[in-house]
Amino acid sequence: MHSDVRTSLNHILREFSELDYVHPEDIPNIDLYVDQVTTFIESQLESVKRNDDEKILTKTMINNYTKSHVLPSPEKKKYSKDHVLTLILIYYLKSFLSIKDIQTLLQPVTDKYFGTESALSFYDLYEELVALGTGQAKALIKDVVSKYNAVLNSFDDAPEEDRAFLQNFAFICMLSFDVYIKKMMIESLIDLNTEDKKDDKKEDKKGDA
Repeated sequence: MHSDVRTSLNHILREFSELDYVHPEDIPNIDLYVDQVTTFIESQLESVKRNDDEKILTKTMINNYTKSHVLPSPEKKKYSKDHVLTLILIYYLKSFLSIKDIQTLLQPVTDKYFGTESALSFYDLYEELVALGTGQAKALIKDVVSKYNAVLNSFDDAPEEDRAFLQNFAFICMLSFDVYIKKMMIESLIDLNTEDKKDDKKEDKKGDA
């Protein structure tokens, strides 16, 4: 494990440190048709594809997001900057959340900020999220390296020919457990927001009675 995995890990961390986000100012200032949206997002997120066969976004996906109320409907079949930014958020969220959870998470935000000219626009919201995420990059890399170093000291009693395989397995499990715990926390927070909305609706009905 020491040489092969370390080489792979260094490569992954280097790629992660070089990851960039889609800058809002890079999005065309004109509204786009669906084919133009898919082409633009595919080109912008090319670097995060696992393989050449992976599709970042298709017309069918966009239609399904709209039908599920995850994405606001386009105006006269054209999509704005806010549509494109929402689709980028959906792309990242769908790797670990269900469409229903994404809809629950995003709809209150799009209802309030999508396509508005308020003090805090959807553009501003996206920029703030990117800044927060970028600020966590070094901490994430440090955490992964710490897990890797911990695994290097494991399975000392295992047969030498099995040790590398077992350490690699343990490293993947440690990373997976971290994802699992964070996913549980995210789902709990989404559920909590849902319960808060139900309570607010009950209070509103009582006030109208």
